[in-house]
Amino acid sequence: MRDNKPLTTSWRRLAIATYAAPKDSRIYGTFDVDVTEVLKYIEAQRKAGNRLTITHFMAAALARTLYEDLPDVNCFVRRGHVVARRDANLFITINVGGGGMTGMILKRCQELSALEIGKLILSKSKEKRAGIEEGAFAARDKIANIPWPFRRPIFLFIKWWIFDMGLPFPFLKIPPDPFGSIMLTNIGTFGLQYGFPALFPIGRLPCVIAMGALTKKPVVIDNEIQIRDILPVGGTFDHRIMDGYQGGVLASGTIRRLQHPEELDQPNRQKSEAEK
Repeated sequence: MRDNKPLTTSWRRLAIATYAAPKDSRIYGTFDVDVTEVLKYIEAQRKAGNRLTITHFMAAALARTLYEDLPDVNCFVRRGHVVARRDANLFITINVGGGGMTGMILKRCQELSALEIGKLILSKSKEKRAGIEEGAFAARDKIANIPWPFRRPIFLFIKWWIFDMGLPFPFLKIPPDPFGSIMLTNIGTFGLQYGFPALFPIGRLPCVIAMGALTKKPVVIDNEIQIRDILPVGGTFDHRIMDGYQGGVLASGTIRRLQHPEELDQPNRQKSEAEK
């Protein structure tokens, strides 16, 4: 028997107005990360009273890799020109229940420790689950409720005004770069291992990274088979900005940093300031 859930949500109405047919510039990739040591570190920190998850460490590793190893990827295309971003601002998606999704941006994420990231996510998640939104997500329902014949033309005008021209929109209060440098989403909470999320057209993102469900797999270490905790990761990339080489640097840099969770749990501000 079918339930009575509405087929059209605010997000679905907005997505219909936002997305056109698939474009040419999307490429995809996957990699696996051995997170056995990260999980051991998380367990030890939880016993000490610190609430940490694998998402917090993944966010720290991605931001530092983007900022330190791939500054040429930390950019977006506007009116045919490449515009550099100063910091690695990470956008994290949040499941608010019932299939609803929202998100938050962590500014200067390359400087934050995993614990600092965790505290910010916890604080902002409580606000968003209480219905307190700001920036682009605060405008979502307003745009979604525009009658269908006018929704896409109005959305395209807003997109041109804010994202292409870089001008503030007085009624919606959407900042010119509301989705940051890179997006991280955890599809493992839905039981999925690999996924390739769409590149949100107004996001100006070079890539979207999806964490899958943790699994235990046999791995050969020092000629011995060991059972390790493996995190599957999938990504969708804008081929105008990233290619296979840069995708490989992003994967190897993230994997390398996740092998040292204690370093990711320390602030990185001194290094960030020295590089400016």
